[in-house]
Amino acid sequence: MTIFDRDLVRRRRERAATRFHEYDFLFREVGERLADRLDDVTRTFPRALDLGCHTGVLAEALAGRGGIRELVQCDLSLAMTRRAVAMTQRAEGERPPGLASVAVVADEEWLPFAPGSFDLIVSNLSLHWVNDLPGALVQARNALKPDGLFIATLFGGGTLSELRTALMDAEDAEEGGWSPRVSPFPVTGDLGHLLQRAGFALPVVDADRITVSYPDTIRLMTDLRGMGETNAVLERRRVPTRRATLAAAAARYAERFAGTDGRLPATFEILTLTAWSPHESQPKPAKPGSAGMSLAEALSSQGCP
Repeated sequence: MTIFDRDLVRRRRERAATRFHEYDFLFREVGERLADRLDDVTRTFPRALDLGCHTGVLAEALAGRGGIRELVQCDLSLAMTRRAVAMTQRAEGERPPGLASVAVVADEEWLPFAPGSFDLIVSNLSLHWVNDLPGALVQARNALKPDGLFIATLFGGGTLSELRTALMDAEDAEEGGWSPRVSPFPVTGDLGHLLQRAGFALPVVDADRITVSYPDTIRLMTDLRGMGETNAVLERRRVPTRRATLAAAAARYAERFAGTDGRLPATFEILTLTAWSPHESQPKPAKPGSAGMSLAEALSSQGCP
C-alpha cells in the first residue's frame, strides 16, 4: 500500500534543511528522551546507525552514551545529510575520543547495509513517513547483529488531533467535503505486532504526549513547514486551500481548543519502539501449561482472599 509521496517527503526535507535548526525543538526534546533510554542499558554498542538523521540532532544527544565508537548517519535527503556532516565536523572537539561518524544518503524503505552491520539502530521521528513500515522494520532487524538493540520514535495517531478536527470541519462547511490534510499515523497496538512480525524479540511500545501552545494556527503551520512535516499523503487535495477555509479552520480551532490565555494547544503523540534482534541468551516465554502453581494457589500464598 502506498500512502505517502516519498519523493515529496524528500523534497520537503530538502527545503527544510537550511533553517531546520530554527524549528528542531521537538526533534531535540524527543531525541534526548530516546538517548536517555541508553543510560538504562548496561550493554555497549560500538557501531550504531541513526536512521532518518535529519541534521544530526540525535547524534548530539547520543554523544558519550552507549559506548558508541562509530555512528552512521543516514537520511532520505541529501541536504539534511550534508547538514549532519557539517554539525559533526563542528562538534569534533566535543566528541569522545575515537568516535567516528559516516554519512549515507538512503531511503528507510531500501537500506543499503549488509546483515549484521550494527549493534544499535536508532531512529528519531522519521519512520511515520514510511509506506512499507513492516518491510522497513524487517530490514532494520536484518541490519542488526544478534542481540542488537532497536529504538525508534515516531508520531502516533493522536498527533495534531486539534488541527485535524478544525481543518475537517472547516473544509466540510466551506467546500462541501474534506480531503486528508494531516497524515495518518500508526497506533500503539499495531506497532507491537509489527515488531513481532519483523522478527524482533522483547518488543515494547510506549506512548507519550507533548503539547505545544501557539498564539495562532499560522505559527503552528509555519513550524510544521520548517520541520519538513507538512502533508505528503498521495490523496491530498492538489489545489491551494481557499482563504475562507483557512479562516474558518482558525476560528474553529480557537473556539474548540483555545485555553484560558487564548493560546492554541497542539498535541504530538510520541510512540517509542524498543526491541532486540533475537539471540539465544535472551529470556524466553514459558511454554503454556508449564507453571508449577495455579494462579489461585499463587494468590493464596500471598494472603489474598
